[in-house]
Amino acid sequence: MSGNLASVTPITPQPTDGDRLEQWQVFLAGKIDPQWRENEWDSTNWLFTGDLDNPRTAAYRCLAPGCDQVLPVPESRCQSCRAAVHASGLSGEEFDADHRRDPQRFFAYTRPTQCIAGSDGERCRRSAASRGLCRSHYASWSRVFRRQALEDTDENLVEWAATTPGLEPGPRCVVTGCPLDSVVRSGLCGTHYERWKKAAAQSSDPVQVETWAASAIPYLTGAQFSLAGLSPTARLELLFGLQQRDTIAGRVVPRIMRSLATRLTEFPSLILGTTEQDVMEAVEGQTNGIYFCRQTLRYLRVALDEFNGIDPTQRPVWDLAALGIATATRRGRRRSGTADFTQIRQPWLREVTMEWARSTRPNGHRLSVRLQACTHASRALTVRPGEAMEPTALKFADMTAVADYFSTLNRPDGAEYTNKYRSSLLTGFWQVIDFGRQAGLMDDVPGGFTRHRSHRIAEEEPNEDDIGKAIPESVIRQLDQYVDLLGEGLTHGFLSPSDIKAMFRTVYVLLRDTGRRPLEIASLKADCLERVDGDYNLVWDNHKGKRLRRRLPIDSGTVKTIQQWLEHRKHLPRTEHSARHLFPAATDRNANRHIRTDSISKAIRRWVDTLPGLDSEVPDADGTLLPFDCSLIYPYAFRHSYAQRHADAGTPLDVLKDLMDHRDASTTMGYFKVSLKRKREAVKTMRMHVVDRSGRPAPMASNAAYERRSVAVPFGGCVEPSNVKAGGHACPIRFQCAGCGFYRPDPSYLPAIEDHIRSLKADRETAEAMDAEEWVVRNMAEQVASFKDVAERMKTLMDQMDPAERAEIEEASKILRKTRAANGRTTLPVTVIQRRERGA
Repeated sequence: MSGNLASVTPITPQPTDGDRLEQWQVFLAGKIDPQWRENEWDSTNWLFTGDLDNPRTAAYRCLAPGCDQVLPVPESRCQSCRAAVHASGLSGEEFDADHRRDPQRFFAYTRPTQCIAGSDGERCRRSAASRGLCRSHYASWSRVFRRQALEDTDENLVEWAATTPGLEPGPRCVVTGCPLDSVVRSGLCGTHYERWKKAAAQSSDPVQVETWAASAIPYLTGAQFSLAGLSPTARLELLFGLQQRDTIAGRVVPRIMRSLATRLTEFPSLILGTTEQDVMEAVEGQTNGIYFCRQTLRYLRVALDEFNGIDPTQRPVWDLAALGIATATRRGRRRSGTADFTQIRQPWLREVTMEWARSTRPNGHRLSVRLQACTHASRALTVRPGEAMEPTALKFADMTAVADYFSTLNRPDGAEYTNKYRSSLLTGFWQVIDFGRQAGLMDDVPGGFTRHRSHRIAEEEPNEDDIGKAIPESVIRQLDQYVDLLGEGLTHGFLSPSDIKAMFRTVYVLLRDTGRRPLEIASLKADCLERVDGDYNLVWDNHKGKRLRRRLPIDSGTVKTIQQWLEHRKHLPRTEHSARHLFPAATDRNANRHIRTDSISKAIRRWVDTLPGLDSEVPDADGTLLPFDCSLIYPYAFRHSYAQRHADAGTPLDVLKDLMDHRDASTTMGYFKVSLKRKREAVKTMRMHVVDRSGRPAPMASNAAYERRSVAVPFGGCVEPSNVKAGGHACPIRFQCAGCGFYRPDPSYLPAIEDHIRSLKADRETAEAMDAEEWVVRNMAEQVASFKDVAERMKTLMDQMDPAERAEIEEASKILRKTRAANGRTTLPVTVIQRRERGA
């Protein structure tokens, strides 16, 4: 698919003779919904008056109380009120508490105010024209203050107006829809009188007021626009575009429409006898106006095809938005760009693919994937004899050639696709072929041109490293130090910068502490916390597994973060669209009612890219930690980190399977495989640093020797044969390791040895206090001395190592200690071989 509309087959403009233009008007009128936005659209006067409470109309009140200015963006102040806030030196809240709009001041694009003359019971009923007075009262005031030598101040004017009788309403301006009072004999208000004089001065022929007023635009407020000034055809065309835009949940922007209605007045039609270039030149400089016009012209092209009796889906290039083909992710949104079927060289395959698209009406993503699959199949067939142009000559070998082509398919830049993706493309092609046979479009194609089990593209066995994409815990600790920077410089709908930072900090904590997928975090409900017996669960939805309302135990720190965000969330601008979700969508037009996962990815990526260098766990030759590759930090990687954290800690397989909400334990086992791999690397390092009971080096010859010829005991390894055979449960001297010639400690046991030394010292003091036999106390003292000797010798050996080697030993020690802490005692490795079934 392409996003360039230039490839759409252009429609040749036809002569705009009166009959054809009239027929086109009648056709379009039949497409117009007469009940469209009944509370906003006045079809009689071609006048739109936006409802300021309608989220699909981009018209919003100024934040300042009493201000009638209408703005195209919410939660903002007009220029006048912004200047007043700045001049006052007050905060926005303090200013709003006292500010009231001056009724004597006139603002453009605000509704006409009532004249302030008269008392409350006899208030003047005419529109204010100057300084809060209607024209008649303002003229009277001008004569009074001159005749009586009054100072022309606002205070004197208001005092005079309060004692002056009001007037009955005068006749309205003759321009349809204009709310202003008529002030001249011709029936025009002051604004339209000036416009009429200007038009009359520019015309060589007399300009009659009645004729001119019939197509004049009324006085408009910021929430209004009028199509009355356009030609009859252009009115219908723009209204058709507005209604089509409404079907995709697009907003009406009065400010943009006012500009377009002014710039397009010279066009008899936007599609007949006019090129797109002419229209674009007329609205040049109006970015949003250009977008609306392009969108409207797409809809009009499809309508014109129908008017001319042409099916637009018969064209080899489809305009997806104009045809109403939806995206897969945004509510009511149509897929932009085109679908170019000319890339499929074989006419029979092109027709089958197009008919599949016409009949099944897929969304934009599915159409894109199927079109891509058929395009690749076309390229594979092009190199076959005859380029596969003749469908009756197709054979089984041709289908095999297609399958072979897909099995080695790469990206345009040469990078490899995964076999899973290649297989999905091939399956998509087969589905189109199956449709063609069922629809009777391939009756001439021999049955040999079909799929076979030999055409299957086998998926790769998952590599341990594929699942081992966990962010190291040391890197996560570094990220935690910069979490206050997360969300800086980002926008998210109407949220303030502080709101955005608070939201993304909460998202980060949940990704880190819960291991949920990004969509599962994004879609959390506002009531996602559940308290049971004093502990908290996170209630979440497994969208991938289609299992809803799952429970995950979470710790108090995570709970506190969620509660803080819930409290913060109470003060956010509330919309019904996202009311039920923890993290709101950026706009009410999002297909999902919650934050999008790509917004989370963008926030994490932007944050990580701005951080100073992060250290990895790998030292260089000088012992300095190498920089960590920040491209490995992305939202889904935190799920791997969560699982790997539990696997390294020895969480039982069935428990981790439940925590990850995996259906198949083999998926969970992948994380344990990574743990085993890391353990093997640690053993490989540690076996060279084993010592005997006297502290003399006694390295193991291999990993197998370390694991198979020894067994873990509380303070080291043991190579005594009977104890090894019994898995460490048959020590002949009852674990008095310091005096045993089979004792094989290594640096990973140093903390345990030191703890045991402290315990022995405490026991010795207790024995002395109990007046135990002297040999009991002596035995404990000698064990302390022996264990201290072993520990000191290992520390001395480590102090003599270079920093890189010592860091490697320390990391290996941590891994082995985690494994032992999780598993208790290390048992001998046993491989379970499944029995063969009888007859197998």
